[in-house]
Amino acid sequence: MSAAAPESGTASRVTLTVNGAEHTLVLDNRTTVLDLLREHLGLTGAKKGCDHGQCGACTVLVDGRRANACLLPAVAQDGAELTTVEGLAPDGELHPVQQAFLDRDAFQCGYCTPGQLCSAVGVFAEAAAGHPSHVTDPGRTAAQGPVELSRAEIRERMSGNLCRCGAYPHIVAAIEDVTR
Repeated sequence: MSAAAPESGTASRVTLTVNGAEHTLVLDNRTTVLDLLREHLGLTGAKKGCDHGQCGACTVLVDGRRANACLLPAVAQDGAELTTVEGLAPDGELHPVQQAFLDRDAFQCGYCTPGQLCSAVGVFAEAAAGHPSHVTDPGRTAAQGPVELSRAEIRERMSGNLCRCGAYPHIVAAIEDVTR
């Protein structure tokens, strides 16, 4: 997708790779990544819940790290690689965490599910890289290798993703299934 030259001071040209496809757009400088995805690219998986970074419904992966898309200015992500829930199964085969959510019935209304799924994928990467959480042994360092994802670790790491239906026990169980 190509774009016209930006108007001076109100818009910027941004190039992002979203779910493996490169997009170049001219965006109002106030456009968030969430609005870019939903309104400009038609990717409606990430949800606008609170629009304040408190619920996690808009969680996506930015350069492999999870982030609240509602808080990210799109122009600040120029050159970044984004993965949305739509990009977790690019060839039609479900990502293991998607399959585990189905197997464990880890959703009810489904509104938070895209953010929960992207966050879980981010949790796996963080733990594999040895990044500690608030419940990780304080004496442990990333140099000691991957962090084991216990129930407490999973609950802590997923705490930024709210589920109004209360499917938390099934969400934790699904994530545990993928770690085994």
